[in-house]
Amino acid sequence: MKMLSVVIPVYNEAKTILKILAKIDAVGLDKEIVIVDNSSSDGTVEVLKGLGRQDIKCIFHDCNKGKGTSVREGIEAATSEFVVIQDADLEYDPADFLKLLEPLKKNEADIVLGARFTSGHSGLLAHRLGNRFLTWLLNLLFGSRLNDYATCYKMARKSVFDGLKLRAGGFDIEVEIVCKALKKKLRIIEVPISYYPRSYREGKKIRWFDGLDAIKSILKYRFSD
Repeated sequence: MKMLSVVIPVYNEAKTILKILAKIDAVGLDKEIVIVDNSSSDGTVEVLKGLGRQDIKCIFHDCNKGKGTSVREGIEAATSEFVVIQDADLEYDPADFLKLLEPLKKNEADIVLGARFTSGHSGLLAHRLGNRFLTWLLNLLFGSRLNDYATCYKMARKSVFDGLKLRAGGFDIEVEIVCKALKKKLRIIEVPISYYPRSYREGKKIRWFDGLDAIKSILKYRFSD
């Protein structure tokens, strides 16, 4: 069994997928890579089919099923002891895997989040303010003290992810993971990470209405069984 499975949900990332794979390859861990392509139309599928690598599992959707579905299918297909979620857009640096893994190996945490904003915010103003408000709301309702619930970097044992029984289909997968972990009283630790935000022109996909969906999801997971 490999130590780490890197789950990469992909949608139209032909320009960056090979670059992020190279960054992942450079991390000195025994790992597998699970890529779930969400019906890309920009040539990503052709790039992935041409990789020819035994250490990479590729799952292809024939229609857009949402990021959450891609994340869930990637976790299900993972076979390593630990699993981390990795976006393909170069905003996050896989070199941080080693920092994220340390609290888990020491049994100091059940889930480790890569906190982007512990040393000040960066990126688009609307996203900074939106993330601050949503994290504040989540902390208020769950009595937590998180800095950045919406980070892509969430690492845990595969058994922990499986135990959350995830069902979200879209960007609300970020809310579901954290809220269910808090309701189960799992130990969550945040580790500062590097973050290189991109603009909409560069391909950023999250929009303002995803924030409204996040509010609904936070309320749903707080007040439902």
